[in-house]
Amino acid sequence: MEKEVLLYEGKAKKLFKKPDSNELRVEYLDQATALNGQKKDAIQGKGALNNQITSYLFQLLAKEGIHSHFIKKLSKHEQLIEMVEMIPLEVVVRNVAAGSFSKRLGIEEGTPLPRPIVEFYYKDDALDDPFINDDHMAYLGVATVEEREGMRDLALQVNETLQKIFAQIYIRLIDFKIEIGKTVQGGLLLADEISPDTCRLWDAVTNDHLDKDIYRRDLGDILPVYQEVYNRLEKEFSSCI
Repeated sequence: MEKEVLLYEGKAKKLFKKPDSNELRVEYLDQATALNGQKKDAIQGKGALNNQITSYLFQLLAKEGIHSHFIKKLSKHEQLIEMVEMIPLEVVVRNVAAGSFSKRLGIEEGTPLPRPIVEFYYKDDALDDPFINDDHMAYLGVATVEEREGMRDLALQVNETLQKIFAQIYIRLIDFKIEIGKTVQGGLLLADEISPDTCRLWDAVTNDHLDKDIYRRDLGDILPVYQEVYNRLEKEFSSCI
């Protein structure tokens, strides 16, 4: 039997690969981080919730024609994914002013935006993942013009579909970040995860936070909040997955 090797260990997950395989096993970790890892705590059960939420959302997106590297959920804290070449960019879509966007532009948090705004950030922890524009991306050589436009289009498709999904469970999608990889054929594919770690989610009735801002801003325990997001997804969509 071929032995797995640890391919990557990050702040929130580990990736394992078998020789001569184009598939990876992802293990979600019980760890919360913020401020590029400056704040870090072990939280039992968080990894399982993020894995299960991500698995739900990737499958729901696939039903709407938006495919990802996700193949299947293996256990509560593991999933199987297709190996892709990750583009070193975070793509952020904003529907409502919040977080760094509000601070950077002096716009009150909670202000609805007239249309979604797409932003790109260069993935480099040593540089604190700086905000960059098309000229920066061209200089760094991280993505071609066609890839940049493809990533924008994909991010906006994801945004439109996620808004509909979350609206069904009475959650507002304030903003989110995705990562995108390239297949061996050169196509773009949604990758990484979609969870309360990567989305800013507010309750549609109370505007209470249902995301990592609870941890980031020391507002309380994130585990019940993540469990609430999972419970709503499970109740609404378990019969169609």
